[in-house]
Amino acid sequence: MSAPIGFRLEKYGRKHPEEVLIVNLQKASGEPDTVLIYNGYSSSLMHSTIYDPDIPLITKEDQIISIDRLASPYDPVQPNYLQTGLTRQEMEQLLLQENI
Repeated sequence: MSAPIGFRLEKYGRKHPEEVLIVNLQKASGEPDTVLIYNGYSSSLMHSTIYDPDIPLITKEDQIISIDRLASPYDPVQPNYLQTGLTRQEMEQLLLQENI
């Protein structure tokens, strides 16, 4: 069985420090959230983030709405998008290509 998507996205971030992932999702609680993943670390842009790398911010119960891939360094004023609006399934394909 593969690792949870949150851990896999963080692993992708470690493997690709030249990229930033922005994940739009709906938490299992029903709240929307936006999570930025860079260099293997996740941070919520909408809620406080507990720093514990063993606890993923994106859980298997959360519904991923879309994922954007951006060039690093991330500039919120002028973001450099590589790909926008990826579905979870499209990102899963990319993760499989990367052996993640």
